[in-house]
Amino acid sequence: MSTVPESAMTTQVYQLYIKASQERLWEAITDPQIVAKFFHGAQVESTYAVGSKLRSLSPDRSEVWGDNTILECDPPRRLVHTWRSLYDAALAAEAESRVTWEIETCPGEICKLTLTHDHLERSPKTAASVRGWTYILSNLKTVIETGDALPPIR
Repeated sequence: MSTVPESAMTTQVYQLYIKASQERLWEAITDPQIVAKFFHGAQVESTYAVGSKLRSLSPDRSEVWGDNTILECDPPRRLVHTWRSLYDAALAAEAESRVTWEIETCPGEICKLTLTHDHLERSPKTAASVRGWTYILSNLKTVIETGDALPPIR
């Protein structure tokens, strides 16, 4: 039996380097057409103004997958929003958590992306689904660097 470390239950930090400018990476995490390519076909809607909604819908727009709120927006460096998955009843019953995207420029047209998913103390099922962000971020990197998405995994 595999267990999730206790620290991962409250804060998860993912870092990766992507061959792209800060502006290109920002565009990728905020442009609905690009998000759909790396985020399971999700159809996102937001103005990205602080206090506005960040809605995520299924590819056919028949289901709401997430109805979150923008907490901070500092293009092209930082985006913070609430997180609660609505596509699964057990996840939807959990408390809201928080996702922070931080983009740092590095030499050579490379950016370091740090994604922090925290405030997970009252969201153990969400915290236990650590494979989700690993795939999403790998797919984001692949889409930006090649234009193609990874094949879906189940």
